[in-house]
Amino acid sequence: MHDHRRLGRELDLFDTDPLIGAGLPYWLPDGAIVRHELEEYIRGAEREAGYRHVYSPVLGKRELYEISGHWDHYSDDMFPPMDLGDDLMAADQVVLRPSLCPHHALIYRSRAHSYRELPLRMAELGGMYRSELSGVLGGLTRVRAIHLNDAHVFCTLDQAVDEARAALKLIDRAYADLGIRAVRHRLSLPGEGGKYVADPELWQRATALLREVLDGSGIPYEAVEGEAAFYGPKIDVQIADLVGREATLSTVQIDFHQPERFDLHYIGPDGAKHRPVMVHRSIIGSVERAVAHLIEQHGGAFPVWLAPVQLRILPVAEAQYGAAEKLLDRARRMGLRAEISGPEHGTLGARVRAARLVPYQAVIGEREAAADGEPVAVRLRDGRRPGAVPGSELVARIAARVAARGTELWDAPAL
Repeated sequence: MHDHRRLGRELDLFDTDPLIGAGLPYWLPDGAIVRHELEEYIRGAEREAGYRHVYSPVLGKRELYEISGHWDHYSDDMFPPMDLGDDLMAADQVVLRPSLCPHHALIYRSRAHSYRELPLRMAELGGMYRSELSGVLGGLTRVRAIHLNDAHVFCTLDQAVDEARAALKLIDRAYADLGIRAVRHRLSLPGEGGKYVADPELWQRATALLREVLDGSGIPYEAVEGEAAFYGPKIDVQIADLVGREATLSTVQIDFHQPERFDLHYIGPDGAKHRPVMVHRSIIGSVERAVAHLIEQHGGAFPVWLAPVQLRILPVAEAQYGAAEKLLDRARRMGLRAEISGPEHGTLGARVRAARLVPYQAVIGEREAAADGEPVAVRLRDGRRPGAVPGSELVARIAARVAARGTELWDAPAL
């Protein structure tokens, strides 16, 4: 079994330090590459789907979360308020946000909106904080500082089902590109004794719409009590690690509660004010949990487009460094992440083994250097050896694999 905590340290992806604190990992350069590529992928997919991106602060006044309902229903999971101002008796209290949705509601409310603008799709990959107990913290899967791929669609009631269904399609597409498999879909409902908003009519309306989304999508699902958000039901997309432990990665929600709490409205075709519906959705959930799952699923052998190093160039001896540097320059000009590992790092066999998780290796010996690096001897991570390939062709092939975001390393039979 691949443990992302062990692999994360072995592969120099992330680590922690007691002086920073438990549940607050930092990202090393190779891990930052994986995270950056994942974030850019999601932003691109969202732009194609008509989302516009915003930034909002990680702090907010306590009053904001009293309005949203987080303070009454979720404060046990929030960090304590902080007093701002010289006069503590009149100080404003601010908190680290546990959720992005109140900020997005305020951004929507800051401008007047016509029905012609809807659906208005607002996305952010933003930080939020949860006061998790020390005993449940672990690696990247349970952390206190979370970077959430979050979005909120403000729409009419008639648009809500289509928007939620489109979000499920975005999730399916992302999972296919990332090599993630959903083990089941769950309709998460309130349970006995939970801290839920007391408005049965809104719960019934939201639940009926989510059932319509799932039924219309042809997705099998289970209704589970006790897993809803405090303000409404949700669709949870469940993943599992290699020993079958489940976790929620992606969610879709239809929310009538927060538009009412924040008095959101749009001007309809009749010239009157109408209340929008708020569709919450997260395609890959938190970046931390998504990367943890990818590390374990791929064992550190990431798809080419996510790999921290995509091409390792191996000159057999010092004399081949010139040819190796030419190939390195060509690869980097094509936007590839390439590195040279020369004889100072050990024998050729040792360097090949050290680069076992790198998708492509290009070996340059005397013969290749004599031909000015054309061709080079190619080795693939899966053990195949396509043989001698011109450096220009190799770089173009890798760039094509990166652009396609596929899982295949080579689109021609190995020799």
